[in-house]
Amino acid sequence: MKHTVRAAALLAGCLFTLNLHAQKFDPPTLGWSSWNTFALNITEDVICRQADAMVSTGLARAGYKNINIDDGYWNGRDSNGQLRINTQKFPNGMRAVADYIHKLGLTAGIYSDAGDNTCGSGQKEPWGCGVGLAGYEEADCHTYFIDWDYDFIKVDFCGGNHMRLDERLQYTKISKAIAKTAKEKGKKITFNVCRWAYPGTWISDIADSWRTTGDIYDDWKSVKNIIKENLYIQAYTGGGHYNDMDMMEIGRSMNENEERTHMAYWCIASSPLLIGCDMTTLRQSSLDLLTNPHLLAMNQDKLGLGAPVVQREGEVYVVAKDMEKLQGKKRAVVVMNLSDEDKTITVDLSKLEFKGVVSVFDCFTQNRERAEESIRVFIPAHGSQAFLMEGNRTMRHLYEAEEAWLREYQEISGRPTAHPAETSQASKGAYVTSLGNSRLNYLEWKNVYVPYTGYYDVSIHYACADKRTLEISVNNKLESTLSSLTTGSDIDFNTVNVTLKLKKGMNTIRLNNPAAPAPNIDCINIR
Repeated sequence: MKHTVRAAALLAGCLFTLNLHAQKFDPPTLGWSSWNTFALNITEDVICRQADAMVSTGLARAGYKNINIDDGYWNGRDSNGQLRINTQKFPNGMRAVADYIHKLGLTAGIYSDAGDNTCGSGQKEPWGCGVGLAGYEEADCHTYFIDWDYDFIKVDFCGGNHMRLDERLQYTKISKAIAKTAKEKGKKITFNVCRWAYPGTWISDIADSWRTTGDIYDDWKSVKNIIKENLYIQAYTGGGHYNDMDMMEIGRSMNENEERTHMAYWCIASSPLLIGCDMTTLRQSSLDLLTNPHLLAMNQDKLGLGAPVVQREGEVYVVAKDMEKLQGKKRAVVVMNLSDEDKTITVDLSKLEFKGVVSVFDCFTQNRERAEESIRVFIPAHGSQAFLMEGNRTMRHLYEAEEAWLREYQEISGRPTAHPAETSQASKGAYVTSLGNSRLNYLEWKNVYVPYTGYYDVSIHYACADKRTLEISVNNKLESTLSSLTTGSDIDFNTVNVTLKLKKGMNTIRLNNPAAPAPNIDCINIR
C-alpha cells in the first residue's frame, strides 16, 4: 500500500532523541562564527553580545556552544615576534573575551592562517601581515590555547598560497603543534582546516574538519553549488572527522524553503554547523529551524556519517544515512529540490533498504505515518523535506562508485587522481573515472553488508574505450582479475559478472589496476 507525504499533512509522531553517551568521538561543531555578517568589523563588544545572544535565544540549550572569532583582531607582531592585538577593537585583550565566553558555559574559537598573512589583510595591510602561523607554529599555539585559553582554531591558507607552501606539510606541522599544546593544557582543541577544496584523504589524520569548497555567500546559488560539490564526497566524513561546507547563511536574506534545504543538508551530511548571522536580530522562523531537534539529531548522531545519494530525478535528490547503528532500523532521509520549480517525487523505500511497514517521521511537521513500498513527497522549488524513518532493513544490493572512498582523491593538485564525474548514462547520473595507474589510486566500499557468509554474484557496471584490466579485492585479499574489458566508449556502460566470497556482516570491496588505467566504474550490484 502506498501513502502520500506532504509538507504539512502527516500524522502525529515521536521525537528521535540524541544518544551521545556511547559516542567514541566528538560530533560536528555547533556554534557561531563572526565572518559572514561582521567580516573584519569585529570588536570585543560584538563578540560578547553574540555570546549573550546564543544563550538568551536558546541556541545554547539546543547544543550550540562555539563562539568563533574570525579574521581582524591583530595588529601585527612586536620585535620579539609576539602577536599584537588591536586594542581599539579588543581593549581588554583576547583572554578576557575567552573568559567571558567560558563563563556563559560556551567554548571559544580563534582564527589564523597557515602561512604568513591573513586572508582579510589582502596580503598588504600591516595589521594582518606576518601574523600567520608559518614559522610560529608552536609559539602561536601556546598563545592561543594556553595564554588566551581558546578551544577551537580555524586555519586559512591565503598566506600559505602567498608563500607557496605545501598544504600537507604545513597543516601537519600545525596539527602537531596543536596536539602538543593540547597535551600540555590537558584539553581538547578542535582544528578546522580552511583550504577551500577537499585537500586529500590525509586530512582525516590531522584535522577535525576541513572546508570542501570556496567561500559561501548569502544567496541560494551559493548554497546550491556547495551542495552539488558535496554530493559525491560523503565517504570522507566519518570517525569524528568531517567535511565542512562552510559557515551557514541562515537568518540573513534567503527564503524559508532555501533555508530549510541549507539546514537539512548541512545536518544530514554531518557538516559543522556554524551560524553566520547576527544572533541578536535572528527572526523566529530561522531560530526554529536552527534549533530543530530532529535535524540536530541527524547532525550529532553518534555514527558521524555522510549521506550519499540513494535516488535522483533530475535536480531532486534523495540522500540518506544510518543512525545510531550501522545496518540498524533507523535512517535519516532528506529529499532536496534544487530546481526552480515545485516537484513531487515518489521515494522508493526499497532504495532506502527498507522492507515491509516503515515508520516515517516528518522533521518539520513532527508528524508520523506508516508507509509501505513508497511515499509521495511534494517539495517546493529550492526546498527540502526531512524524515527520520524506522523499519526492518533489507540487504543492500546496489553500491554506487561515486559514494565510495577513493584513496588518492583530492581537489587541489593537478595530479590525475580518481574522481567522481557526471553523465546521464550512469546510474543516478554519476560514476568514477581516472582510476588505477597506481597501487594507491583505488576505489573502495568499506561497509558492504551481507547477512551470511557465502558466495555472492557481483555485477560490475563499467565503461572504457580501450581494453583495460580490473583487479577486485575483498577484505584486503585479491579475489579476481578481469582482463580485456572494453565497451568501446568511456561512458557507455556494460556489465561483467564475478563471484566473490563475503563474510557475514561488513566487508570491504576494492577495485583498482595498479599497473595501468582501470575502467570507469558506475556501480556494483550484489546478489
